Amino acid sequence: MAVSGEIAFSGGTVYPVQPGTPPAEALLVRGERIAALGTVAEVRAAASPAAEMVDLAGRVVLPGFQDAHVHPCLAGPELNRCNLVGSDRRDDYLATVATYAAANPAAPWLVGKGWAMSAFPGGIAPAIDLDAVVPDRPVLLMNRDGHGAWVNSVALARAGIDRDTPDPSDGRIERTADGAPVGTLQEGAAELVRRLIPPLTTEEVGAGILAAQRYLFSRGITSWQDAWVEAPGHHAYTALATKGELRGRVVGCLWWDRERGLEQVDDLLAMRGHGGTGRYRPTTVKMMLDGVCENHTASLLDPYLDGTGAVTANRGLSFVDADTVLAAAPRLDRAGFQVHFHAIGDAAVRLALDAVEAARVANGPGDRRHHLAHLQLVHPDDRPRFARLGAVANAQPLWAHHDSYQDELTIPFIGEQRSALQYPWRSLLDEGARLAIGSDWDVSTPDPFKILHVAVERLHPKASDRPFHPAQRITLTEAVEAYTLGSAYVNHRDHDTGSLVEGKMADLVMVDRDPFTEGPWGCQIDLTMIGGEVVHQA
Repeated sequence: MAVSGEIAFSGGTVYPVQPGTPPAEALLVRGERIAALGTVAEVRAAASPAAEMVDLAGRVVLPGFQDAHVHPCLAGPELNRCNLVGSDRRDDYLATVATYAAANPAAPWLVGKGWAMSAFPGGIAPAIDLDAVVPDRPVLLMNRDGHGAWVNSVALARAGIDRDTPDPSDGRIERTADGAPVGTLQEGAAELVRRLIPPLTTEEVGAGILAAQRYLFSRGITSWQDAWVEAPGHHAYTALATKGELRGRVVGCLWWDRERGLEQVDDLLAMRGHGGTGRYRPTTVKMMLDGVCENHTASLLDPYLDGTGAVTANRGLSFVDADTVLAAAPRLDRAGFQVHFHAIGDAAVRLALDAVEAARVANGPGDRRHHLAHLQLVHPDDRPRFARLGAVANAQPLWAHHDSYQDELTIPFIGEQRSALQYPWRSLLDEGARLAIGSDWDVSTPDPFKILHVAVERLHPKASDRPFHPAQRITLTEAVEAYTLGSAYVNHRDHDTGSLVEGKMADLVMVDRDPFTEGPWGCQIDLTMIGGEVVHQA
């Protein structure tokens, strides 16, 4: 497709995803914006004689998807490291590590990501396995969700981790019965090794972001909120935006250092003031409040079980103490920051909502659009608070299905009764909450159509034939709106993106078939456009 001043799409269906606006036959793009939407005759009448006419040939046009929680700063560079994504088998991981080690003989560290906890008994990966393939250099491999590290014995020795090393306050060293480290470091314990690895340069992060951008465009993502931006990523985004190489619309979530306190607010303000231009806006702060259920670090109101149904003393971890969270949220809100909370356990969700409420009490309602990501366990008493406080529910629906993470590593340790509280998208919508959707890539796929399928069916076709708490299903219309207009709202871009109406930016995708009539699973992106510019074409 050649890009001209005007492009008219017809011969298929255009879904505006704007409440009250029905599907259309055709759409006209003029420059950066949508100039007309309606029947073929209406669009042709609005087009100039020089307009390029594109035959959809039965395909559909949707607004560009906006990912409300994704990690290009982290995922992009990982594409060039030891990538374990794509398998759930221990032997495959070891073969990949061996191949990578052989291909990089001069690398002082072997670093990568992507192993599944389900590949190892109890989710614990042992150092002895890695020692067999890389005995002479340190290895650190983050697991698929980024909440645990698999290391070899050389890495443990370099970090000085032995049976006498205490667990950090925000993590856990998995140990044998006699206290020796096994080789899996949960949450903040991974930092004991990770801090020894030379950090990526701004240039390396920038190259990773560009690789991630290409991949996201191929999946129809036109805007995103990068949920973990530290200084190198911030500078890389700013440099790319200044040079015009950042073509997606990006909100950067500046990372709240959980080892520090309120004094870092001034640093975040300085970072925001010395970066951000073009299509990059560092207007959000990310506060990670807890871990994940499958390694028992999500923060719970009631304790975990031991797998036999007996109650333990473990309620998970709180990475930022409550007093700091409740003081920081009003400060950040007053400074003009949106707060993006990682909150998986029901105690973390409650604390995040308390923080949003504290900000409203201190500063008034405002328009910051604070949001809570993941929301695996939400106590029923807290569901109506989202609408009341204006807190957005930032959902990652792909996880709401039966798999080994759920059936072996989560449900036995939280119990069936609490399991029914997981990922309550239907209840939140019914209680009046505003819903946005993100992928959490590279924890999981950024493919919107796979995510939409699970949101609607609560079923992953390749994992199970049992719907996961099907009462929490949402409709495809609701899911698509959350993935476009809902995420645009979170990004403060709903005024000019997120739906296809006259005057908004021409951020759109062409899909090979109609997800509303044929189902979303397997749909492919044929074209992605941002501001009237084609950024991906299959």
